[in-house]
Amino acid sequence: MNDPTRRILMGRIHGAFGVRGELKLESFSDPPEAIFRYRPWTLRTAQGVERELEGGRGRSTAKGIVMRLPGVEDRDAAEALKGGEIHVPRSALPPPKPGQYYWVDLEGLRVVNTVGADFGTVSHLFSTGANDVLVARGDRERMVPFLEPDYIVSVDFDAGCITVDWDADF
Repeated sequence: MNDPTRRILMGRIHGAFGVRGELKLESFSDPPEAIFRYRPWTLRTAQGVERELEGGRGRSTAKGIVMRLPGVEDRDAAEALKGGEIHVPRSALPPPKPGQYYWVDLEGLRVVNTVGADFGTVSHLFSTGANDVLVARGDRERMVPFLEPDYIVSVDFDAGCITVDWDADF
């Protein structure tokens, strides 16, 4: 969590929007247009080439986020960036409010249940629409609804551990 070189995936380019070089952007920030508050951006192309971006700007439309990047002037240049990812340094994000967490900060934490059974480490989290789900990988993969205090008893960053109220056999 305190690694100043750690970068966070904040968005993905889905292709061109129109003919003037604008891009369709899937933003992973909440709200989606907040992605434009975090800098600097690193663009990782679908081919794995990385470069720092400056001057990106965008807007919310009925069809999602549309952005413009310097040097991308036509549809062909925009389509060439399809599949690209926008990353920002973890340090660019504001501190979470008490009781809230960035998913990326939970990844890698050890997961144990209330009777001490080791579930492994947090692989990732995902949203089902109804609630978020924590995926722990150890001797096997376990999915635990991320509902506090029902199933997530505590998150202790100092100890690097999440305690869950979840049956080890489930």
